[in-house]
Amino acid sequence: MITNNENVDLVFETYKEELEKAIKHYEGELAAVRAGRANPHILDKILVDYYGTPTPIQHMANVSVPEARQIMISPWDVSNVKNIVKAIMASDLGITPTDDGRIIRLNFPMLTEERRRELVKNTRKLVEDTKVVCRNARRDAMDELKKLKNDSEITEDEKATYDKEVQKMLDESCVKIDKMMEEKEKEIMQV
Repeated sequence: MITNNENVDLVFETYKEELEKAIKHYEGELAAVRAGRANPHILDKILVDYYGTPTPIQHMANVSVPEARQIMISPWDVSNVKNIVKAIMASDLGITPTDDGRIIRLNFPMLTEERRRELVKNTRKLVEDTKVVCRNARRDAMDELKKLKNDSEITEDEKATYDKEVQKMLDESCVKIDKMMEEKEKEIMQV
């Protein structure tokens, strides 16, 4: 929202950035949720000790999905196979990698109905956490607008209009978050 007041514009710009940051983070968290199919993004948070430096697997190997339930990791430097296997074992992935000395394979078993429901429950918790972050950003934006009104930079009517716009932006973000959750839930529950 563009207004004639620089401070109001700054409040809206900051608020919009906070909402986008929360949604981007949520998107990353959803991508890392294992949904029965092989998804290379579940490896994003795993760091491997690469000559003393924690390095993401994608920066030291080709990661591919040759089959629906398998991820194949081909390290560029074969001497790092053991380090990658060790990092995967130490992670909370819950999958035991197999390697032939050159290539590492992660085979994903079929998810049970109970496990699928548990994953959906966990992703719903992520939705709530993300919405809390968005609501906190709304509160901060409204507090800033209130300060501007108290400093007589904006009128009571302008503040009411801006408050409605802030709420509208939150509602749009929540709809986006819910839509992402629905898609992920379908993916998880798909057999």
